[in-house]
Formats: sequence, C-alpha cells, structure tokens
Amino acid sequence: MNCVKQKSILVPIKTNQVLHLRHIYQEGSKGPAVLLLHGAVENGKIFYTEKNKGFAPFLAKHGFNCFVADLRGRGQSKPNISAQSRYGQTEAILEDIPAFINSIKQVMGKEPEYWVAHSWGGVLMNSFLVRHPEMIPKVKAIAYFGSKRSLYNTHPQKLFKANLLWYFLAPKIVKRKGFLPAKKLKWGSDDETQKSLMHSVAWAKIAPWIDPQDQFDYGQAASNLSLPPILHIAAVKDKALAQTIDIQKFMNESGQGKQKMNIYGKKYGHAHNYDHIDMLTHAAAHDDQFQDVLSWFKIYK
Repeated sequence: MNCVKQKSILVPIKTNQVLHLRHIYQEGSKGPAVLLLHGAVENGKIFYTEKNKGFAPFLAKHGFNCFVADLRGRGQSKPNISAQSRYGQTEAILEDIPAFINSIKQVMGKEPEYWVAHSWGGVLMNSFLVRHPEMIPKVKAIAYFGSKRSLYNTHPQKLFKANLLWYFLAPKIVKRKGFLPAKKLKWGSDDETQKSLMHSVAWAKIAPWIDPQDQFDYGQAASNLSLPPILHIAAVKDKALAQTIDIQKFMNESGQGKQKMNIYGKKYGHAHNYDHIDMLTHAAAHDDQFQDVLSWFKIYK
C-alpha cells in the first residue's frame, strides 16, 4: 500500500516574509519533482488535503515528489494579506516562483521537471517561462487546469463573476479596505492584494499581454519561443472562468510549442460534468483528467 507523507518547507524571501511549500511524497521516492501553483483567490489546498485527497497525493502515489506552492500571503505563507501588502503578480513571477524553484532544487538536486497549475496559476507560470527562457529546456511537461488569461466568452455567469464582481465591485472594495477579503466574501479560499487584483483585472480584460508594472511584453517574447508541452484541462460546466474559447486564446498566445486541450464532462465519456473547482476536487477526477495528466507526463519522461 502506498504511504503518502506531507511536510512543510518554509522559504524566506523578504524581511518578515516567508513562502510555504508543501512537499507531498512517498518515503524514499526518487521520482521527479512537480511544482503545483494555485490561482487567484486560492491557495495550495486546491491540490491536496491533509488526509491525502486531491491531485498532489494522486501524483505522489505514482512516484512523483509534489511541491505545492502558496504564493505570498496565501495559505500558510506569512504574513497573511492585509492592507499593508504591497506586492502583486509581477512579484509572484519575478520573486515567488524563482524562490519556489530554488527551494525544490535544494531538496531534489534539480529543478522541478513537471509543472501543474490551476486557473490564474497557469498565466503566472507561462509568464515566468517567457521571462526566463533558460528554464524551458528543464521542464519536460506541463498540465493546466482551467487556465486562461483574457476572458472572451460572453456567458451570463462570466458577465456576473468577471464584469460585475471582479472588474467593478472588487476594485471598489480594495480601494476602501486596502485589499480584497475574498475569503470573508466567500469569493474564494484566500484573499488578494490590491496590486494583484488590479494586475489580474488588466490581463483578464481583452488586452495585450504586457506587464502592468514594468511593461515587459510577454506576448511578443512568447511568439518566438516554444514552451514545454502543455495539456490544458477544460470542464463543461466552467461557464464563467475558462470556457474553451478562453483557453484556446491562451494557447494561441503561448508560443509555438506543443499544446493539447481536453474537455471533461459526461458527453465526452467522463463520470461527471466538471466545473472550474471540482475538476480538481471531485472524486471521479481520479479516473478521468488525473489519469490523462499522468499519461501526458509519462509521454515526456
């Protein structure tokens, strides 16, 4: 019987700021490292529970060493997000992700060979790779669950969740509070800084892929690159945040590398009609998309 263990790794980055990595693994496993990154208003718990449920423990049972990241201020990273938090997604790309990679290298002796993200985490990962093309040959394969950058779909759920809540109400709330208390509002499992919210709003609207802080042109840089092979997971009930049109547009702007999109729902022969969250949390996912990601990783050993 596979015995999956978990331990926390704390990664100091700034004065009084510490990132959290959750190492999920089998004792003695020499399997390759996987970096897993959550999306907006989330933390790493989208990938695991302490009772070893979820995608990271699934991969660990198949021999991988999983490292689940909590971006700055989220999850078990400290301090928690507050009105005093001055960082955004540019810092996640330029500082947090490199710190996670260096920490994994210290444990494993090499950088993570497989990468996984949910939702906005895929945008941050691609952004990092575009700014650090020297990392591309070190990554064998990637899987993105419901990742997109700009929202092109016009479903009523998108108009409510994105246009009304994210684009209109959220900026008003952060202007008053100094940050977005998304957990208290029940908009997600974690909060967002004012800066990260405004950066994500700028990119979620249909606009060029240019860094809002330092004007780095990701779109131009990506057009000349081949990123590692990426499997995109789409869900039939993900009507607001990552419809196939949104994912396809993200694929189109993500360079010249190999990419594939799979759609998950009963009409495609799967056990459940998945949505943006339960594509990672539903029990049936073990026999559907989890197996397909495992097969994707095995292709690129």
